[in-house]
Amino acid sequence: MLQTLRERSQKRKKLLAQTLGVSSVDELRQILGTDVNDTQKKKLKSVAEKSENGIKDSKNEVVTTDEIVYKDSSTFLKGTQSSNPHNDYCQHFIDTGQRPQNFIRDVGLADRFEEYPKLRELIKLKDDLIAETATPPMYLKTDLLSYNLKELNCKFDVILIEPPLEEYQRTCGATNVQLWNWDQIMELDIGEVAANRSFVFLWCGSSDGLDMGRFCLRKWGFRRCEDICWIRTNINNPGHSKNLDSKAVLQRTKEHCLMGIKGTVRRSTDGDFIHANVDIDLIISEEPEYGSIEKPVEIFHIIEHFCLGRRRLHLFGRDTTIRPGWLTVGPELTNTNFNADLYSSYFANGQITTGCTERIEALRPKSPPPKGKVAGRGRGGFNRGRGRGR
Repeated sequence: MLQTLRERSQKRKKLLAQTLGVSSVDELRQILGTDVNDTQKKKLKSVAEKSENGIKDSKNEVVTTDEIVYKDSSTFLKGTQSSNPHNDYCQHFIDTGQRPQNFIRDVGLADRFEEYPKLRELIKLKDDLIAETATPPMYLKTDLLSYNLKELNCKFDVILIEPPLEEYQRTCGATNVQLWNWDQIMELDIGEVAANRSFVFLWCGSSDGLDMGRFCLRKWGFRRCEDICWIRTNINNPGHSKNLDSKAVLQRTKEHCLMGIKGTVRRSTDGDFIHANVDIDLIISEEPEYGSIEKPVEIFHIIEHFCLGRRRLHLFGRDTTIRPGWLTVGPELTNTNFNADLYSSYFANGQITTGCTERIEALRPKSPPPKGKVAGRGRGGFNRGRGRGR
């Protein structure tokens, strides 16, 4: 039995040596860092002799003398022909606490399109147009538990909702804000302030919110059409989370933002209102400090690039999220400058969208037209009910 195991082990070594392009098993040991000295060889020989004697007494016990014990990923990953010595990201996470997503390249807004000049030009042109057509930032400090959203006296094209979920107390250690449960969130009268064709973006955590968020969208009159996923990196503070969710088996390192659509908006016919295929549905950015519930600023860029509507509402906003082109409402704000009449006057001339330029129209990705129809200028939008193209 021992002889059979040795023969199989030798065959595996020869095959691995051939795969890695080395001439002999001895060179394979050097590449993998498993070469042994004379002292270790004597110990292995002694173990082998004892194993042979043991097999004679009991055929049920087998000792494999060639077994290597790997203690960390630095040993395991040698000989993988990779410039990155830690390309077994799961094992590396166990050893160091560095999350696998830490090694994804070009995730920042500044360097994401370096190799794609046309996309880089498109993003710049859209950002310039968004800045030119943005309304002055307005903000309203109020308790959303009692405030009637109808008093805003406006219908919005985009509504971003960032509720302080009870889940954040378990996962982020959030204790400095008033936490909301899903029954309270569902009671928000979002449908009354949403335009006939509009979008809602709801941050819903990573556990119960994936189901409860969908219930909220249906109650408010929206259909779920996309799920934007925030993958949280920990490059600046690597390590294993000490505040584990009692309801989770694994460590959660992501969060979801559900996107809902109201009314009829199609990729092929509503290019005046949406520009699909500009961004992806993933956000990869650093995790905020422990106790913080801040979300990545990229969610604003995704929304603004996608929807051309200028009437944008952000609920549960904070001083750090006040932004041109947005009305920010929430209890954590420190001041108020909102004036309903002044805000409505920004759209009195009927200019509720940012519009588009010929260059942007030429650069932006288009969706195929419906069968039997010819694609024209200004075309784009939804396809099969999905929120944004990849």
